[in-house]
Amino acid sequence: MNPTSLLERYGDSAVLALGGLVIGGLFGFFAQRSRFCLRAAVIEFWHGKFGDRLSVWLLAFSAAVVGVQLLILAQWLDVSSARQLAARGSLSGAMIGGLVFGAGMIMTRGCASRLLILSANGNLRALLSGLIFAVTAQASLSGSLAPLRNTLSAWWTVEGGPSRDLLAITGAGNAGGIVFGLVWLAAALWFSVRSGRSVWKWVGGIGTGLTIAAGWGYTHLVSINSFQVVQVQGLTFSGPSAEWLMRVLSSPGPAIGFDLGLLPGVFLGSFIGAWVGKDLKLEGFANASGMPRYIAGAMLMGFGSMLAGGCAVGAGLTGGAIFALTAWLALVGMWLGAGLTDRLLDGKAAGQRIAPPP
Repeated sequence: MNPTSLLERYGDSAVLALGGLVIGGLFGFFAQRSRFCLRAAVIEFWHGKFGDRLSVWLLAFSAAVVGVQLLILAQWLDVSSARQLAARGSLSGAMIGGLVFGAGMIMTRGCASRLLILSANGNLRALLSGLIFAVTAQASLSGSLAPLRNTLSAWWTVEGGPSRDLLAITGAGNAGGIVFGLVWLAAALWFSVRSGRSVWKWVGGIGTGLTIAAGWGYTHLVSINSFQVVQVQGLTFSGPSAEWLMRVLSSPGPAIGFDLGLLPGVFLGSFIGAWVGKDLKLEGFANASGMPRYIAGAMLMGFGSMLAGGCAVGAGLTGGAIFALTAWLALVGMWLGAGLTDRLLDGKAAGQRIAPPP
């Protein structure tokens, strides 16, 4: 059955939601099995350890870049109308939001996607942090924090189109993007070999990245076969988290689409991955002293993701794979913010360990 027949029979909304469910399920499974986590990769990088976590992130990132750019070069994907490229962007928002998100990511011990994946494995700390992240993201989108976000975003903006496209700015083109991705893929494979020959590290890391390309390709396929206007988009977790919050709290909820199926799909895929790997385990807070840090970190991530235009996956992988300027600035900010926060928290912990008892 061709895509047009499916759309005519079931409608755009149902087809998009089903795609989000399936692709989200694959992302959740691969990310859970490979332990995909930007926070862990940043910590390894800043401590000079090129181990499993950094290898997995590089495998996912490079696979996403190569996969997306191949789709574009083969004319199976057109991202010119994607919000990361077509709309006016904020350079100040990307940089500040990235720094804030990175700091929060360290405090909650995981980015937005990682919190969802851990929640499906029984981690109640991640579940609480994810709920606070969603509330703060919605408040930043259209609630009490929206004025602050709009103010920071207005400081330094860039017009949509070629001005937001790094491949257009540098003149590298899509072929240059593929070469860039292949170079980093080779580096990722080298680090992977040095850090061990885990099958799931290789399969899970590359599989995670390819789901990013699948998200872009699927929504584009629907858009060109639909009689309605369908937004071409990829995987992200800040917007869908806020959308699901409003869907639960208000009626009627947001329109049904790709994002509706994404979060349940990731949760289900992660649960299956944990069940296969025997990782299901109910976990809570060991003591009350750590709870304020998780809450503060989740709030920083919620605000930072909306300010930056995406989370570690939405900006770092999805936006990075199409070489959106603001997405790359946000990604750099996340690495810097996470690295500095990790050093700061490590320093405080070390001070507490060596301080004389009162």
